[in-house]
Amino acid sequence: MRLGAHGRAAAGAVAATVSLMAVGLSPTAASGAEADVSPFAVEQSGPIFNNPLGTAAEQNAIRTKILDYVGSSPAGSSIKVALYHLWDQGVAQALADAHQRGVDVQMVLDESTVSSRPSDAGYGILRDALGTDTTQGSFVTLCPAGKSCLGRTEFGASINHNKFWLFSQVDGASDVVLQTSSNLSPSAYSAFWNDAYVVAYNTGIYNAYSGYFTTLVGKDWQNWRYTSSSWSPYKVYFFPYYPGTGNSTDTIWNTLDNVTCTYTQDGATKHSKVRVAMFKFTRQGVADKLVALKNAGCSVELVYSSTDSKDSSGTAGTWETLHSASGFSPVCYYDDHDSNSATAARIVHSKYLLIDGKYDGTVNKVLWTGSHNYSGPALRENDEALLKVDDSAAHDAYVANFNAVKAAAAPGVNDNTPACKGVVNQPE
Repeated sequence: MRLGAHGRAAAGAVAATVSLMAVGLSPTAASGAEADVSPFAVEQSGPIFNNPLGTAAEQNAIRTKILDYVGSSPAGSSIKVALYHLWDQGVAQALADAHQRGVDVQMVLDESTVSSRPSDAGYGILRDALGTDTTQGSFVTLCPAGKSCLGRTEFGASINHNKFWLFSQVDGASDVVLQTSSNLSPSAYSAFWNDAYVVAYNTGIYNAYSGYFTTLVGKDWQNWRYTSSSWSPYKVYFFPYYPGTGNSTDTIWNTLDNVTCTYTQDGATKHSKVRVAMFKFTRQGVADKLVALKNAGCSVELVYSSTDSKDSSGTAGTWETLHSASGFSPVCYYDDHDSNSATAARIVHSKYLLIDGKYDGTVNKVLWTGSHNYSGPALRENDEALLKVDDSAAHDAYVANFNAVKAAAAPGVNDNTPACKGVVNQPE
């Protein structure tokens, strides 16, 4: 395992924190601290997962962590948020309250937060409290209607699909990034499986996200170029990927292209393991690459909620491709548990990739997570962020989550259904 410094965190503390945060719990203070210390003391990096099938606390694990950070941000600090949808009046009010006590709260939202649910009061709370003047310390701003903040107009409709939170200071930690797959809406908690990853004390990654946030606010799409930034043990990629066409400029395709399926370690032949949990999987090149890895000897597992199928010309889509390799059985999670098409089905909304084996010439365990679906718009048109984490303990926590999601998935391997093939829309 390669494990970079986490600021003040020792490797053992990180591993312990991962195990706690995997079930949505906050780490306690380091040994020797006072018994009544705040739960934010010595905050560490690690994953958080919600469980839509669990208790109210388990469903709201990511939301609770966000509210904890907002509530513990002191006067003079800053909170920066880039988010697709915020339909949660409680979170909106918490952000307004933070502004009132002297926190700079800056937000950039997709315009559909307002236009697709005008009756929701969340945006009004934010607008009235923060204002909309982006030259001020606090504000809320929207990307243009029908377009992401950085997408090019010639590509047509696009969205700001980001889901990250930046906290300059919370009790016990600084330079905190919370990258999640979760929007803030009731169904995101009670119906969708989501993940989040907290990075604390890594000023490089925090500044990279902060710079991207500033670019989103500026909406200078004409001068936008795809970028990435590395600060061990993390790397972050910011979208849309422009300029670029084809697989050679596809971040995920290139990542999978760095996997060696069969290798020798300690005199034994081993096979790399690739696991993907993905809400929307419609990028043909990535589907082709997963099948190629399976055929080359990798262990490949996929849990998804939506693909695309044959078009009117009979051309195969990702669903057909993903079912073309012997021994590869994709698992669909689209559970219309209440038989009501007007309500959200239970789905996997996470967007993560796990590699355990030989990656980029080294035997390692690595994960990628964020807002980035394996779709065409997520690559070329939408505002998105993708976080790489080079940490074996974090990878293994995600494997446990993957196994739980896979075990709960319905219809599972019996996925020759309109919903799994992308014919049925999923309401949020």
